[in-house]
Parts: sequence; C-alpha cells; structure tokens
Amino acid sequence: MHSFKELVNIFATHFNQAHFPDNPNSLYEPCNYFLTLGGKRIRPIMCLMGNELFDEIKPDAFYAATAIELFHNFSLIHDDIMDAASLRRGMQTIHTKYNPNTAILSGDVMLIRCYDYINKIQPIYLPKVLHLFNKTAREVCEGQQLDMDFEKLSAVSLEDYIKMISLKTSVLIASSLEIGAVLGGAGEGNCKKIYDFGINLGIAFQIQDDYLDAFGDPEKFGKQVGGDIKQNKKTFLLLHALEVANQNQREELINLLQTDSSDKVERVTTIFKACNVDAWANELKEKYVQTAFKNLEEIAVTSVRKKYLQELASFLIKRDI
Repeated sequence: MHSFKELVNIFATHFNQAHFPDNPNSLYEPCNYFLTLGGKRIRPIMCLMGNELFDEIKPDAFYAATAIELFHNFSLIHDDIMDAASLRRGMQTIHTKYNPNTAILSGDVMLIRCYDYINKIQPIYLPKVLHLFNKTAREVCEGQQLDMDFEKLSAVSLEDYIKMISLKTSVLIASSLEIGAVLGGAGEGNCKKIYDFGINLGIAFQIQDDYLDAFGDPEKFGKQVGGDIKQNKKTFLLLHALEVANQNQREELINLLQTDSSDKVERVTTIFKACNVDAWANELKEKYVQTAFKNLEEIAVTSVRKKYLQELASFLIKRDI
C-alpha cells in the first residue's frame, strides 16, 4: 500500500512525459505550459488509490489516471476562460498568457488526447471505464452550465447548488475512485460505495474551496481571493448569507451583486463574517465529511487498506491551498 505522497511521486514518473507532438507549436506549447503548472494531482491519485484499495496497482490504472488528469486540466483551461480568471496555481492562465482562441483549442486537443490513453486499457475493462468516463465528462459540462446559469438568477436553493456542485466537482472525484476500483476487480456494491464516498468528499471539498476563495490567503491559495464574489457566483457562502442576513445586510448584498466596485470583495466578506457564514460553512463541510467516512467504512475490504484514503480525505477538507 502507498500513501498519497508516495503515489504522487510514482504517478509523476508516468505522467511527466511528452503528451503532445511538437507542431504546431502554437497549439501544443500552451498545453505543455499548463501542465507544468503542476497542481495536487488529486484525481489521478484517487484513481490509483481506488485501484490499490482492492488489488495491486495495475498498468491500466496509470492509463486511466493519465486520462483523468488530462481531462481535469482541459476543464480548468476552459473554466478559466469562462470565469475570466487571470491566475491559475499562481501563474498566468492560458487565455491570459496567449489568447482565448488558442486556449479553447488547447483545451480541446487535451480532451481528445485523453481517449488515446483510455484506449490502452484492457478490452475486458474498457466498455465500463469508457462509459463511466464519458458519463462523468458530460456531467461536468452540465455542472459548469448550471454554475453559469445560477449567476443570472436572483435566488438559488441550497439543494440546487449542491446538485450543481455534485456534477461540476464531485462526479470527477467519485468516478476517479470508481474507475480505479473497477480496474482492481471490485464488485458492484463496493463500486457504488466508493463512488458515494467520492461524491460526499467532493461536496466537502467544494465547500472548502468556496471558503478559501473568500477567506483564504492568496499566497497559499494560488488564485485571486474573491474571484467567486467578483463573478457573482451563487456559492454556499452567498446562499447562506442571503438566507440569514438582516434586511439591511441583504439589501447591501443584493446591491453589491449588481456592481463592480473596487471594494466589492471586502464589503461582501465583511457581511459574510457578520452573518457567521465562515463558521456555518465549516459545520456543513463536516456533515458531508462524516457521510463520506461512513461510505468508506462500509466498503467490504479490511480497514488497514482504507488508511491512506482516510488520510487523504482528512487533508483535502482541512487544506488551506
């Protein structure tokens, strides 16, 4: 069994290679640039951990993990364009460093490259893995569209927001784990439980992400703090603030959503703190964390094999980056 840190190093030896040809350089150099920005490699490592939960890590798991990491980076390239984000992992986003059209094409070709790796998986597993990968890719797009739709709505329920987060964020975490489990020979029951573990962990992860976007240290977070506020995103924090705020606070929040003032982020976060949104977010996060750990506990393998997944889950929901 391997820890997350050990698997990061093992995966790096497989992933840190040329994924794209040299020409046209104007298309592929941005792809290579974006991949050099690094990241935590959480999703591909979860694929490997899902595999190792049931068996020794198979070569197929590295092909799947590589496809998952390329897909995740593709989605980030396009998300940055849609969010008008200038920084990713503390560095320039592709559309900022190059131009939006190049960023769109670089993202597209990164997605296409995923299927070259999936196609290397043994035929016995390929139909199930391909179905799960395609289902997840479609759901991530659905979640992103809902996220953009919510920006235009005056009110969004917490239930609808959690559904959007499940699609946009959780399903990729969950399917990474399940794809690994499938390749490790897990049965249907265990596959469902590890998927549910990923869904609930993903929701907790997003609550933490929303929290860090508003209250994180930009030097550690690697992104502009307050980006969600500037984009008027209906995050967990904003939805709860609108629900519990007094009349004056609610009116100010609504007015701020309709402006682009230079002190918008500061004023919104001040209201968040006055409404104890930060404490509430941590309580909600803990609720989903406990559900995720219950899902993990129910997976029919020995407890010692679950040790590193438990450690990773704890790290993800307590991180400050």
